[in-house]
Amino acid sequence: MPRISITCLALLLASSLAGKAVAQPDTFTTEELVTGFNATVFGLEYRTWSWQPYMVKKFAKPVRFRIFSLSHKDRRAEVEVFIAEMDRKIAGISIQVASATEEPNFDVYIVDRHQYEDVVRQSVYKDMTADAPGRCLVRVESGRRGIKNSRAVIVSDEGDFLFRRCLVEELLQGLGPMNDDDRLVHSVFNDSSRHNRFTVFDQLILNILYDPRIKPGMSPSEAEKVLPVVVRDARRRIQP
Repeated sequence: MPRISITCLALLLASSLAGKAVAQPDTFTTEELVTGFNATVFGLEYRTWSWQPYMVKKFAKPVRFRIFSLSHKDRRAEVEVFIAEMDRKIAGISIQVASATEEPNFDVYIVDRHQYEDVVRQSVYKDMTADAPGRCLVRVESGRRGIKNSRAVIVSDEGDFLFRRCLVEELLQGLGPMNDDDRLVHSVFNDSSRHNRFTVFDQLILNILYDPRIKPGMSPSEAEKVLPVVVRDARRRIQP
């Protein structure tokens, strides 16, 4: 094989490995994580959907999922796998599929595209005249004591990448970080990014949010007082 071909192959392999490298918890500065927390938690992608966008929104009790598999392809198992991943990787909150004796507080509807608008209107808004924006969505109902319930609608039949992207983004946003921000290049909370997994950056954001020192209903100024130490402790909990 000519030398130039070997060199090119080596460069391609190095580039491929670099692209697959996983960020470490200490990759991000405290300032970057505080900025990411403020950008995702204190705001809403759709501001009319929830109570007090500039207050902390989080579950104050265990999160229990109910899955409605309405699509032609049954993706229930994939949803259950991601729910288990969130439970492993987010400290401070229990996240599971609801048992027969438990009351669910997070509904997930898996649909095909032609079902999307009707399910959003009927099951999420309970209003057949409501708008059904986006390629997938989550609605969070929250109050001063925390999130009351969340409902997500995920489209199944527009490719595995989009399904996985929507699953990760909407279920994580349903836990409280409701806003997208184009500055967050390492995050799924960025409509311009190509992430479709629970990135280390997002694990840090969720572990900061579910630290017990971050309270439901906190204002940005209240959270600011404890964020540096909470960020430090969140780094210690993350295992990339």
